[in-house]
Amino acid sequence: MAYVCTNCGLEYVKWQGKCDACHEWNRLTLFATKRNAKRSTMEAKLSTNHPKSLDDIQVTTHARLLTKDVEFNRVLGGGIVPGSLVLLGGEPGIGKSTLLLQIALQLKEVKVLYVSGEETENQIKIRATRLALSAPNCFMLQECALAQILEHANNLQPALLVIDSIQTLYAQEEEGAIGSINQIRTCSTQLLHYAKSTQVAIFLIGHINKDGALAGPKLLEHMVDTVLQFEGDKTCLYRMVRTIKNRFGPTSELGIYEMKVSGLHAVQNPSSMLLSGQDHGLSGIAIGSCLEGTRPLMLEMQALVTATRYGNPQRNATGYDPKRLNMLLAVLEKRTGLRLHDRDVFLNITGGLRVEDTALDLAICMAVVSSLKDTVISNFKCFIAEVGLGGELRQVQRLESRIAEAEKLGFKEVFIAAQHQAFSKSFGIKIHVISNLKDVIKLN
Repeated sequence: MAYVCTNCGLEYVKWQGKCDACHEWNRLTLFATKRNAKRSTMEAKLSTNHPKSLDDIQVTTHARLLTKDVEFNRVLGGGIVPGSLVLLGGEPGIGKSTLLLQIALQLKEVKVLYVSGEETENQIKIRATRLALSAPNCFMLQECALAQILEHANNLQPALLVIDSIQTLYAQEEEGAIGSINQIRTCSTQLLHYAKSTQVAIFLIGHINKDGALAGPKLLEHMVDTVLQFEGDKTCLYRMVRTIKNRFGPTSELGIYEMKVSGLHAVQNPSSMLLSGQDHGLSGIAIGSCLEGTRPLMLEMQALVTATRYGNPQRNATGYDPKRLNMLLAVLEKRTGLRLHDRDVFLNITGGLRVEDTALDLAICMAVVSSLKDTVISNFKCFIAEVGLGGELRQVQRLESRIAEAEKLGFKEVFIAAQHQAFSKSFGIKIHVISNLKDVIKLN
């Protein structure tokens, strides 16, 4: 018996409250470490590789498997890589099973094996009927035993294997209950070896814990090739699939979907979806640009500044870091002379997105100023700059693609930092080059 940290996977011979590696508290869980003949034999068979010179290694490339879902291809870096192991995590009921079932039913040219340990075959059929999709090469299997799943996969030889979910699988040679750290680790290891040896792409659906992290040992995220996070409020129409890790493409890519009765539908132009597109004539609204992976998005910042009715002013942010909001408010008060210490400030990022791009700093400041002064900022203006502690505007990455997105959506003016160099191409939009926050406020 041994104790393992569920956050980082470090093992201990005895229990302790704090993990020495990741410094998390109460993460150590008891599990069995008994080795058996079956596992030792399997490991011995897999150890057949020998050291090779880098010049002697022949590169073999396999064409990616493209789905009909453009957004899904984007977050994977250009399609499904044969032999890859992909983990999709998210809250219960957000649409993980629906998304992968759609992908499986849309791949009509190749064989797909969809394995469910949570739903019956009849339930999956009802969902497929609701999605109005069918595919003769998509096979359903209700099974939790990993050995049986791999046996069926060997007989069927699919190009894609979907496991729903990794927490429901169990290996007969391993001790521990279904969903335990031992079982998840063993099943994931065997699936990884199967994917690499057969070039079958495997998708794993994973649950998350109450903290919002993927359930199971942290080793699971290290083992897989790609980690996708399903985000969004279940009460909203839109869902986001974000790339957390990807060995075959860029990280932080974002795919946006709209939840309908007939399933998840990819949003082709998310910037127009996230903007109201109306000359609302309301104060406290400013438009900024956010970069998600390689895609620029135009977002609407909504701020509300009111007089404080209690002792301490409130600072609430939805979809944005509250600590950075407090920093921007301090910069506004110190560098521009605005009075905010006795005001409640509420900030909302429309569309249900959670963003961290510092290029939204200027737009957030302008939304706060607009609400404080009760003045309206034209919805044809866009603000793209990071704000420093001295009130200076700082440059952001990939500015040209952001300006091009704003021009495509019909914006007339854009405000940027003076640090940027000359552009390689001309734009049909008026560009204001400004050095500090105070000057931007004067022009608006």
